[in-house]
Amino acid sequence: MDKKIIAIGGGEIRNKTTLKIDEYIVNLAKAHAGEKRAVGLFLGTASHDSMPYFNSFRKTYTSVFDIKAECALTVYGEMNYDHIKEKFDKADLIYIGGGDTKFMLDKWRESGILELVLSAYNRGVIIAGLSAGAICWFEKMYTDYDLMRNKESGEYKILDGLNILKGVCSPHYNERVIDYHETLIKHGLTNAVGIENDCALEYTNGELTKVISSGGKAYALNLIDGKIDKKELN
Repeated sequence: MDKKIIAIGGGEIRNKTTLKIDEYIVNLAKAHAGEKRAVGLFLGTASHDSMPYFNSFRKTYTSVFDIKAECALTVYGEMNYDHIKEKFDKADLIYIGGGDTKFMLDKWRESGILELVLSAYNRGVIIAGLSAGAICWFEKMYTDYDLMRNKESGEYKILDGLNILKGVCSPHYNERVIDYHETLIKHGLTNAVGIENDCALEYTNGELTKVISSGGKAYALNLIDGKIDKKELN
């Protein structure tokens, strides 16, 4: 079975700015489910299990698209590992919300959730993620780690991701163009992508297969002679 990741650059699910992307994800999940009702499992680790965030997910994925919405609480121990594993085993879609990317990965590793996420991906469960949930899959990720942790610094950093997808990724590219380009040049990084809000990239078995737009765009960025060569992906 194909392994799919839908990396969403950003957007507001509660305001339905990503609705075209969400519809595409839903169709993949329903195809995975076959005759049964599709189940979407929301992981809000990066937002410290924000329930308003999950409710926004449910209002779109259940109320609009009739997917059964489940939530795995992974941060404060409200659910034990076995209970969370049962939810993963039943899911046709794992949706990973935005927030603090490094906190999310650290918590996944500490709790064993990372094994469940990777197992779901490897057996063909549809993986979708927005912002933190998008960039974590790449070899390197451009993230506002200091801002999320210290609440006082706006510095973005290149950190290691899960290395499932090659290259470097920045979400919210439309908001970070100049700084992202400067960072790529500073670190000598190429094979990068920038995904704007309301845009997503579909990767199938590790290869880019589709751009899904709900208004945004995505770009391939390569370092050539010390400058960024930028090409729109379509």
